[in-house]
Amino acid sequence: MQKKILILCTGNSCRSQMAQGLLKSFDNQLRVYSAGTRPSARIHPKAVQVMKEVGIDISDGYPKDVNPFLDKSFDYVITVCDNAKETCPVFLGEVKEQLHIGFEDPAEATGTEEEVLAIFRRVRDEIRTEFRKFYQEKIKNNGEQDD
Repeated sequence: MQKKILILCTGNSCRSQMAQGLLKSFDNQLRVYSAGTRPSARIHPKAVQVMKEVGIDISDGYPKDVNPFLDKSFDYVITVCDNAKETCPVFLGEVKEQLHIGFEDPAEATGTEEEVLAIFRRVRDEIRTEFRKFYQEKIKNNGEQDD
């Protein structure tokens, strides 16, 4: 059965976009959406850059407001920033499970170009690790028994 997942952030320009791209790369049967409580004007170019480094193109992504998703049903709604967790709206559609998997906001990184990219890469790798764990535990092995 196809799982429907919404990844929620504040700006929907970095973390939620990267998580969406990574989850889709694990399993192209997943229906993964991302949105923000206060969407940014555009996806962060460094998020696009560091995802391309691992072979995932998120350049066609754009920040979306969470409001159109509120009456939809999801298997999982996952917040990836503390602010979105605190201000997570009430979903009118059925949400089977709501989770929080938080990450530092790389868009707030300061320093040289290389220092900022290093933070984006670290956050990307943390997202990949945590969402692979989520995928393995909640989706791939869901309902399967070990012999």
